[in-house]
Amino acid sequence: MLVQSYLFFDGRCEEAIEFYKKTLGAKVDMLMRFKDSPEPPQPGCTAPGSENKIMHACFHVGDTAIMASDGRCEGKPSFQGFSLSLTVDTATEADRLFTALGEGGQVQMPMAKTFFSSRFGMVADRFGVAWMVLVKPA
Repeated sequence: MLVQSYLFFDGRCEEAIEFYKKTLGAKVDMLMRFKDSPEPPQPGCTAPGSENKIMHACFHVGDTAIMASDGRCEGKPSFQGFSLSLTVDTATEADRLFTALGEGGQVQMPMAKTFFSSRFGMVADRFGVAWMVLVKPA
């Protein structure tokens, strides 16, 4: 069994993927726009004028595949009740990623030493996706 994250950016998916490429070194495996679908979307499933928006994408951050879409393209993305967790080898890398993800976002818990990691912090990026960044325990 495989469980994967699928993020719906509601019209900002391409912007988000470009941001993750820049900040996290994400690599795009696949990207399909609504206009490229072999079947047209069902009436009411997407906003008018969304043919260039992303119907489905898959990208890798490190060893992890993340799927994404613009969904219904209504401009109201909502990311609640979960966080994506980045585990890295060094405090320097943790600080760099935390700062990059927080650009235009909101720090929820500043980077600090905890009982479980030499560096841990929580930040919501500019799209509202919550991230936990930590150094791998020794």
